[in-house]
Amino acid sequence: MAAPGVVARSQVDTRALDQALGRYLRGRPGRAAVAVHDRTTGLRYAFREREPFLLASVAKVDILLALLLRAQREHHRLAPYHRDLAARMIRHSDNQCAHRLYTAIGGQSGLTRTLRRLGIRHTRPGSGLYWGSTRSRPSDQVKVLDALADPAGPVSAANRRYALTLMSSVTRSQTWGVGTLDRKAALKNGWLPARVHGGLWTVNSIGRLAVQGHELLVAVLSERSPAMSTGVTTVERVARLAVKHLTG
Repeated sequence: MAAPGVVARSQVDTRALDQALGRYLRGRPGRAAVAVHDRTTGLRYAFREREPFLLASVAKVDILLALLLRAQREHHRLAPYHRDLAARMIRHSDNQCAHRLYTAIGGQSGLTRTLRRLGIRHTRPGSGLYWGSTRSRPSDQVKVLDALADPAGPVSAANRRYALTLMSSVTRSQTWGVGTLDRKAALKNGWLPARVHGGLWTVNSIGRLAVQGHELLVAVLSERSPAMSTGVTTVERVARLAVKHLTG
C-alpha cells in the first residue's frame, strides 16, 4: 500500500504524461527518452526508448556497479586505489579514472557479463576504452540504479552506501539534470559532442530522487542537440514533466 499522501499506482494516468512529453519534444531538436521507477508505489514508466542512446559519462555508473560486484564476488573490500579512482570518476567525471576502472572490470566483455547477470539486456558496452560509446535505454539505466539502491539487491549495504554517497556528492557544476528536482539527489550526468552524430550533443542524466514522499529512480537520455545547453534544457524539462505527473 502506498504511504499516506502518496499517489497510488492505479491513480496515475500515464497517457496524459505521454501526451505532455510528446507535445514538448515536438518543439525540441534531436530526440529524448525517459524511464522512471517509483519505488514507493511500484510504478514503472518508460517513454520513447525503443532505439538506444549513447551513454557518455552516465556509463560511469555502470562501471561503478560492475566494480563493486566484482569485489564482492572476490570476497574483498574495494582497494584504496580503486576507491580513489571511483570517487574521482563519479564526483568529477574524470575520464582517465573511468578508463582505468573499465580495464579493471574487464572492459566490454566484463561489463556485459555483469549487466546480463542482472537482467540488463539492452545495453551494449563500448569496445576498447570507449566506455562512453556504450549504448543503452533509459529503463536499463533505471535497472542499474535499482541494483545500486535496492536494500534487497545484489550490492552489499556498505557498497550501496559508498556508491550513493559518491553520487550524492557530485561537484556542484555537474548537478544539473535530474539534480534540479532534488538538491540531495544521487545522480550522474553525461554529455558528449558525438562524432557519430556530426558533433551534435548527447546529454543524459540519471539519479535517485526523493520528491513529494516518493523515492524515484529516473533516467533521461537525449541526443542530437545543437549545443550542450539545449540538451540540458531538454533533459531537465523531460525529467520535470515525468516526475510531476507521476507524483501528482
